[in-house]
Amino acid sequence: MANRLARHLSAEIQNKQVQVSMISDTDFHLYQPGLLYVALGLEDPQSVFRKHSRLLVPGVNLIASSAIRIDTDSRSVELQSGENVPFDYLVIATGSHPDLDAIPGFREAAHSFYTYPEALQLRQDLEQFKRGKLLMIVGVPHKCPVAPVEFMLIYENLLRQKNLRQQIELVYTYPLGRLHSLEPCAVWAEQEFADKEIDGEVFFNPETIDPKTKTVYTLEGEEVSYDFLVAIPPHQGAAIIRNSGLGDEDGWLPTDRNTLELLGHQGIYVVGDATNLPISKAGSTAHYESEVVVRNIIREIHGEHPMPLYDGKVFCFIEGGLDKAMHIQFDYNHPPKPSDPTEMVHWFKMAFNQMYWLSVRGMV
Repeated sequence: MANRLARHLSAEIQNKQVQVSMISDTDFHLYQPGLLYVALGLEDPQSVFRKHSRLLVPGVNLIASSAIRIDTDSRSVELQSGENVPFDYLVIATGSHPDLDAIPGFREAAHSFYTYPEALQLRQDLEQFKRGKLLMIVGVPHKCPVAPVEFMLIYENLLRQKNLRQQIELVYTYPLGRLHSLEPCAVWAEQEFADKEIDGEVFFNPETIDPKTKTVYTLEGEEVSYDFLVAIPPHQGAAIIRNSGLGDEDGWLPTDRNTLELLGHQGIYVVGDATNLPISKAGSTAHYESEVVVRNIIREIHGEHPMPLYDGKVFCFIEGGLDKAMHIQFDYNHPPKPSDPTEMVHWFKMAFNQMYWLSVRGMV
């Protein structure tokens, strides 16, 4: 978004009529979907990082600091350093964050791939796991909704290549009454799991985990043992949202579903996982939303009103194993229609993993 705004407003920036600033608490950008491949040993861990200095175009002012509070009355952002950064227009892209303490025992017992340190640990420990029961548990909501399914299908394929499939039992669980929140994806996953002899269990809501006995206790009263536990913790909004008195108790921001304005706050927009919109928390969601927000901010700068242009569009690649994938597209009014995974779509996915860095630069 910063790059696109800087390109579209280059004349105004040159004339010092406009300044585009990006506040970030890191000096690098992480390609989060790449963590799946890092965890499975299929990608170099360092390949998912790029320095912001390499990604931002001239005209973007990078403020490398942690933002701790948004004051919508004074229209400023408070930094950890104590500095206040004023704004006329604000884009909140604070994401969603795994809550590793939501399930007692999670930190001691479970492996995950939703943060970089966890992905590295999972990568290391999976190499040593040669026999037993791998159990996956899923908390909701979470970003990259299809990633847990992808993990199971790719890992199953890897086990076959290593001649370990008969030694490892695979069990996937989901808290709802089907294997995925989107029914078409759940139907597809059910068939894929059946073909690959992956057990799928539904209405499975983890309550506590006992790392000593390697047992998961559920709200439904089940006690399920495991030898290796992969878990997706439930996610919540960023702490800054709750600290600022914005959003609901979980930190999700009330967002206009079409203009992407923060409800009740003109000139403040929300993109990506931070919204409370009824769509997937995924990278493509943020991408399509950003196009609308860039256009609306430019309209406002030029004295026009925001336009309700976002229709809930999401596009996702879904890996069906090591060498095949499919894609789905959906929006507020049209559900996804999964097709049979193919090798060609898999290579499109691999190509996109590299093209992503062009997308971040606002070029595609």
